[in-house]
Amino acid sequence: MKEKIFIGVAWPYANGSLHLGHLAGCYLPADIFARFCRMNGKDVLMVSGSDEHGTPITITAEKEGVSPQEIADRFHKEHKENMEQLGISFDLFTRTSGDFHKNVVKDVVRKLYEKGFIYEKETEAFYCENCKRFLPDRYIEGTCPYCGYEHARGDQCDECGKLLDPKDLINPKCKICGNEPVLKNTKHLFFALSRFEDKLLEWMKDKHHWRSNVKKFTENWIKRGLKDRAITRDISWGVEVPIKGFEDKRIYVWFDAVIGYLSASMEWAEKTGEPEKWKEWWKNRDAKHYYFLAKDNIPFHTIIWPSILMGYDEELSLPYDVPANEYLRLEGEQFSKSRGLAIWIPDILKRFDVDPIRYYLSVNMPEQRDSNWRWNDFVSKNNDELVGIYGNLVHRVLTFSWKNFGRVPPAEELDDMDRELLDTIERTMKTARAELEKCSFKKALREIISLAQKGNAYFAHKKPWESIKADREKCATTMHICLRLVKALAIMLAPFLPFSSEKVWKYLGYRDSIFSHSWDEALSDIEEGMELKKPEPLFRKLSLEEVMPEKEEDPFSSLDIRVAKVLEVRDHPNADKLYVLKVDVGEKGERTIVAGLKKHYSKEEIKGKKIIMVANLKPAKLRGIESQGMLLAADDGKNVSLLLADGKPGDIVRVEGVEHSPKDVVDIDEFRKIKISVDENGRVVYEGKILMIKDRPVKLDRKVEKGARVL
Repeated sequence: MKEKIFIGVAWPYANGSLHLGHLAGCYLPADIFARFCRMNGKDVLMVSGSDEHGTPITITAEKEGVSPQEIADRFHKEHKENMEQLGISFDLFTRTSGDFHKNVVKDVVRKLYEKGFIYEKETEAFYCENCKRFLPDRYIEGTCPYCGYEHARGDQCDECGKLLDPKDLINPKCKICGNEPVLKNTKHLFFALSRFEDKLLEWMKDKHHWRSNVKKFTENWIKRGLKDRAITRDISWGVEVPIKGFEDKRIYVWFDAVIGYLSASMEWAEKTGEPEKWKEWWKNRDAKHYYFLAKDNIPFHTIIWPSILMGYDEELSLPYDVPANEYLRLEGEQFSKSRGLAIWIPDILKRFDVDPIRYYLSVNMPEQRDSNWRWNDFVSKNNDELVGIYGNLVHRVLTFSWKNFGRVPPAEELDDMDRELLDTIERTMKTARAELEKCSFKKALREIISLAQKGNAYFAHKKPWESIKADREKCATTMHICLRLVKALAIMLAPFLPFSSEKVWKYLGYRDSIFSHSWDEALSDIEEGMELKKPEPLFRKLSLEEVMPEKEEDPFSSLDIRVAKVLEVRDHPNADKLYVLKVDVGEKGERTIVAGLKKHYSKEEIKGKKIIMVANLKPAKLRGIESQGMLLAADDGKNVSLLLADGKPGDIVRVEGVEHSPKDVVDIDEFRKIKISVDENGRVVYEGKILMIKDRPVKLDRKVEKGARVL
């Protein structure tokens, strides 16, 4: 019987487009491994899907003023299409909002409840008196008690990776309105995670093959003592709770999503017409389960998910390996949607072929430490390695062979150099296989590209363009060896470069798919006399100018809008309607600004507030006092409201998708052309995009009517 390999890949939130960080973090390594295992005769089941519950979806829905289902539908469709375009070979890419998944989750909850692993408990939860609602974890933000990161979420700190309880946060705030929430009693269901400490430590004993960072992180978490975690929340979007008395609550997303690995396997079996087939992977002690994810997801897959499985059904397979990747950064900075720092999958697919993207991410994969997507390095790796080494070798060999022989020529007597190249193919194949088996993708790819480099040296040394004239038989032997090398390279690179590998396979004369052949065929001879097809170049050279085209600058990008704290307010000595403010703008220092707010605000109402100001506005004298910037306020003709900030003095105000590249100075006429207003939901927007400080929206101090202009 074939060895069973289960591959679970982290479920992306269906609240926005995927970016290259997601691809490098889990989807590409999972696909490389799945394709490699299939080509080695293993029976692979690889599943994932859109994570459509929880607050990431509801937050996006509230921002856009639509239903959570509309957001989930939109991005599930996009994610599924992108996965197919990228060649990510899922057996099933499903979604957590489907009835099949919900029913499996409910069954798991019921059985854990019956066994006492889920229990009821009255607890305190944060309630926002301004929003009149209990706040799910992701609606709460504060300072991490472990690392001091000021924007940690209520469930986890993205900076240090620690799982959190909202009550752990220092200075918690409501993410919707910015007010400080209060603790109120509420009843929830808790998962008894603490009862699995000993079992988890015992299970971890033989995990010497795990990456050191994953193993150490997991062991440290367990040894510090595990806390029981609430699995329900006061929200209306999610899987209904199948326990009486909890009808108004929902299963929280951290518990719901990981069960997706099991439910997706069952759903796949149902769709194949063999409803019990999932058991071949899940109730089989010889099956190996691999989970691919980024480092922020480690505890959910090495602590929480194994505990759920242990409690639900002890016959189910636990993770064999969790090869979590570190982060891919963009030019040295972490990918960030709110700061516009991302390369979105839908965008990059419009500009480049898939295999060059896969190649650069594979050779630059963040396996042991964070890595960077750098545009100049992308161009360099594409041109020097993909085109210059591999593509060049394949095209030279295929073109010469097609023109001069038309078919795979026979090999006669081999010389030492021929035999050495064949030995090198075998050594490379064995080394690459060993690296891939332990999910070391960068090293495997480097070995294979090194073989292509040796092939170029062989071709140059043999000079077939000369031997074809002097000794056709000797030239035929040379080209037979070269074609055998191209075949081996195509097979070994197929998991990394599926699209170009299929092309090479067809150029060699094969009519089926390269993926119907085994990895071991990299060592087998190529069939003599097989008709070659006219080749085309596999890849194209890129230029830095091409990959980084000049963009038409958005006018908003010219503004330097900053958070400023009002230190002092005094009357203007020469004007009845004006105040003179001294403000702290962080790194920009202290500034004096003149504002016409006397009719709308007392001095006491302004002092101490964190306001928003245009810091690069051309200074202007107003009734004898120079104003070194302009504070922003919304005006609907009757009411005026300051724009307030939840941030530090000097923090930058941005809008999604607009680069922050301010001019040294903008004049008042330039600023007035940029229309910032208040929408029907009371949000401060520019062309429909919300003004944000990091990932928090700019707020209004007072209510104003829809359409109020910001000046």
